[in-house]
Amino acid sequence: MTEREKMCSGQLYDPADPELAALRAKARQLAARYNRTREVKTRLRQKLLHSLLGSSGEYCEFTPPFRFDYGCNTYVGDRCFFNFNCTFLDCAEIHIGDDVFVGPNVSFLTPMHLLLAEQRNMRRFADGSWHDLEYALPITIGDGVWLAGGVTVNPGVTIGSGAVIGSGSVVTKSIPPQVLAAGAPCRVLRPLTQADRAVMPAGFEQAPLWGGHPKTSSQRPPHTEGGAG
Repeated sequence: MTEREKMCSGQLYDPADPELAALRAKARQLAARYNRTREVKTRLRQKLLHSLLGSSGEYCEFTPPFRFDYGCNTYVGDRCFFNFNCTFLDCAEIHIGDDVFVGPNVSFLTPMHLLLAEQRNMRRFADGSWHDLEYALPITIGDGVWLAGGVTVNPGVTIGSGAVIGSGSVVTKSIPPQVLAAGAPCRVLRPLTQADRAVMPAGFEQAPLWGGHPKTSSQRPPHTEGGAG
């Protein structure tokens, strides 16, 4: 079994493996190119995202800068928006559903280090190279989730569809669908209900959602001007 196969299956692996090092270098080069682009370069940005990510849905927008470990282990659905300074340590797979809003400075962290220092520390081998061992656990974000600014999603977490995670939360355990949750560690505060429905301008709520006809319009969702906080 290769170190990449070990990494993707949750086993202990050596991140100094040459194949993994090459994948990280490729991801960081692509991310650096994207981070230097201007907002008007939408086609170039989409091309770079498709080269970087495992998959990227329609009308997705990433506001630079962002950082990835591998990129190829991150899978993003349709109509997602990511604000400034998001970090994806995708040693294990990160799956993000449709219509997900992600605020600034949000981190998706899949890698785990060993708890005991004598096992965690770097070791020098006979050839002079340095190595350590780590493992990773996947992250899953359901459809329609809003992660507010500064949220940290830890290894192995699933956040259910429609959940809202308050700013600055540290999500250490999975969160069920359709709840408001916040804190460090993040805890469910209450369910989201019809009492949370806002009064919207006339005609707005009746307009079709982007999810209804994503392939019939040449327009992009106007996230660039507002964004998720």
